[in-house]
Amino acid sequence: MATQKQIEANRRNARKSTGPKTPEGKDAVRFNSLRHGLRARSVVLPGENAGEFHQLCDGFEAEWQPQTPTEEVYVEQMAIAQWKLARLEVAEASVSAQNLPAQIQFNILDRIWQNQRRLERSFSKAQHELQQLQKARRQAEAKAETAGRPAAAPSASEPRPGGPPEYVMSAAAAPERPNGRAFPHPSRSISEPQS
Repeated sequence: MATQKQIEANRRNARKSTGPKTPEGKDAVRFNSLRHGLRARSVVLPGENAGEFHQLCDGFEAEWQPQTPTEEVYVEQMAIAQWKLARLEVAEASVSAQNLPAQIQFNILDRIWQNQRRLERSFSKAQHELQQLQKARRQAEAKAETAGRPAAAPSASEPRPGGPPEYVMSAAAAPERPNGRAFPHPSRSISEPQS
């Protein structure tokens, strides 16, 4: 049991250590608690190539050509799921290469495989929702063309039946990618990790 004098000394010392104060210091320690990075708010972790992630996003954007912020969200959900799936493949190979007891290795691999299935479902769901949204937009455009008037773009603030609630971030709050386009969703921001 600590004495009253030790408790007071601990309290005085605790007041002195409040963590980093400068932006450089905060940046240096922001990944200290990171373990595996699967629940990190930062998509690209230290040691990963941010350019490759942005290239993946750009490839999906070129393929799916999102026209609305909601479509961009689904495209980026697909890119993030694919990025994390690649991360899990590296983790699986690393665990398989280690000399661990069979039961421990199986337990770790089982958790990796569960996460792979979740990410595959996330990718498929985002792809399905994106296809439905684009199909509805194309039908509205075709209907408007036959009526001889310009098509109105689907509003991001009007919820789509059966779809997830919409989220619209102000342009000032949205972080930007190197190509100058802002991410439309808050989870794409590079900030403190969640392990």
